[in-house]
Amino acid sequence: MKKFLFCLLWIPLPIHAQLQSVSYNDGVQSLNGFVSKPATPNKEQSGILILPAWMGIDDHSKEVAQQLSALGHHAFIADIYGEGNYPTSTSEAGKQAGIYKKNVGDYQRRIQLALDELIKAGANKDKIIVIGYCFGGTGALEAARAGLNVVGVVSFHGGLGKAEDRTTKEVRPKVLVLHGADDPFVPEKEIAAFQKEMKDAKADWQMVYYSGAVHSFTNKKAGTDNSRGAAYNELADKRSFQHFLTFVKEIL
Repeated sequence: MKKFLFCLLWIPLPIHAQLQSVSYNDGVQSLNGFVSKPATPNKEQSGILILPAWMGIDDHSKEVAQQLSALGHHAFIADIYGEGNYPTSTSEAGKQAGIYKKNVGDYQRRIQLALDELIKAGANKDKIIVIGYCFGGTGALEAARAGLNVVGVVSFHGGLGKAEDRTTKEVRPKVLVLHGADDPFVPEKEIAAFQKEMKDAKADWQMVYYSGAVHSFTNKKAGTDNSRGAAYNELADKRSFQHFLTFVKEIL
């Protein structure tokens, strides 16, 4: 009964795992990610790749990595931008993220390189889930669209769209989208197109809406003013994490 309650209740986990920096490369571009290894891995030796929001690797992604390794998963935080390209403002972040949204092949390659590092760290290559926040949520969906060897992808308040001229291919990983019901940055047209894409791709997909939540609802540094379009929502944050854990339990 205690285990059942744990799955339903959001309980802050004591974090004992230490993050370790990992240097890797995409050609001549140096990348700097972080790995968090579990003290006691689960029997699946599962791995979870974390794709950060548009400002790049931040305190939130590091906290999530440690939480996940405390649960027995190998966790790795991807560096998408690389040395010399880390944004220091939202305008710079928008430009950097825009590069990868337009050049999805480059984004997908950077995700694959991070997956390779996660496997090197000890994760079972056939038991990996990709999760992402905002810009990283878009990346999680791109991992599914690219047919990367992952069993599931999870998007937290991410962009859902893809260019209309891109071919829709079969999507094999299970897909979970956790979405703020009042998010002004993801229009209804984009949501409808995404849902049609998932149906056409014969995907096993779910989409959960959180009332009163806008963009960035997991980001504690986003403030609480919904009128700005991006704001933290404690209830949506906790509920979405539990939906994510249920998804992980189902797959693994």
